[in-house]
Amino acid sequence: MLMTANRALSMLFLGLGLVLSGAWTLADEPSWDLSANIDLTSRLFTEEARWPGQEARDSQFSAAARAELRWRNEDGNQRASIVPLLRFDEADHERSLLDLQEAYWAWETDGFELLIGANTVFWGVTESLHLVDIINQTDAVADIDGEDKLGQPMVNLAVQRDWGLVSFYALPYFRERTFAGDKGRLRTPLPVDTTNPEFESAAGSRHVDFALRYSHYIGNVDIGLSLFRGTGREPRLQPGADGLSLQPYYDQIGQLGLDLQYTGDAWLWKLEAIARQGSASTFAAAVGGFEYTRYQVGESALDIGLLLEYQYDGRDDTEPATIADNDFFLGARLAFNDTQDTAVLAGVGYDVHTGENYINVEADRRLGQNVVLELKARFFGGASATDTTYSIASDDYLQLQLSRYF
Repeated sequence: MLMTANRALSMLFLGLGLVLSGAWTLADEPSWDLSANIDLTSRLFTEEARWPGQEARDSQFSAAARAELRWRNEDGNQRASIVPLLRFDEADHERSLLDLQEAYWAWETDGFELLIGANTVFWGVTESLHLVDIINQTDAVADIDGEDKLGQPMVNLAVQRDWGLVSFYALPYFRERTFAGDKGRLRTPLPVDTTNPEFESAAGSRHVDFALRYSHYIGNVDIGLSLFRGTGREPRLQPGADGLSLQPYYDQIGQLGLDLQYTGDAWLWKLEAIARQGSASTFAAAVGGFEYTRYQVGESALDIGLLLEYQYDGRDDTEPATIADNDFFLGARLAFNDTQDTAVLAGVGYDVHTGENYINVEADRRLGQNVVLELKARFFGGASATDTTYSIASDDYLQLQLSRYF
């Protein structure tokens, strides 16, 4: 394992070196800014693998490197960004990745902005689930929380006025979702064959998707309205022709989204809701709740935030599966406000109908000026053989990540 880890580190440093060496001359100019980070991650699974073909070892090592090269011209009306990501996983080749998270040029003038290239766009306000966030594809093998995304090619025209911001997106190329390989943990009972996806559109991954979003604030309320038409980011998983795998099928969908956030002193009230025309039906889904923060608890520097959200989803069995159909999420956020930026987020999700539950703990702390240590713990319980989370019920794990920033 040590030799494998050393090879992984060598590959990462080589790949990052190639990127940085090509950009270093440009970064010497005053208008360029260059930064990078390297992550070393180790996962320890607390139970044996459940499905045939999965890696028997209880540990999994991965490493990732990310560089950010950003430019702005002297007049300030043009900018460019290049952000490559390289990831290597010793156990699951499907987790290894080379991706351009950003690679765009943007021009701004008189309240207009035109962006051409690949970018990462986030929509949403809630903590436990991001229903309206649909521009970028989820990098599902990076983490199960859905926060990691793949870069999306786009043409983005944004118009800023006193009455709000309107953003139009043309998305000329579709990014397929990543799934764990046959040796990987946190996978379906049958592995997903990502080499043979199917699409409802005859154009396949070349289908041009469109999205429109309006955002503004009225007093203490932030509002976002969005419309999407194109290839759904969530595939349906169908039995493969070989009977030994699952095949992703991407439908054409239409989605109307709403996100709201009200800020009042120590309270944040949040809502995300969608109506989606899916593969065979139209359904609605929503997640909403609040975050209440007590600042400087007991006259200390500690801030404690309490979170409560409810998740509802009305889709039927013909749509892509979801675990967030009738669930509560209860969590706490601790910010120690110390010189090491120590923070902890802990929460539990509970399905009212099935009794499935999910425990998540995330903690991070800075070591010195340029190193961050992060701990994650994920535990799954309460699932029967017919429940959505049964396939990962034996994949409880602890994860330790060390990140070095340059």
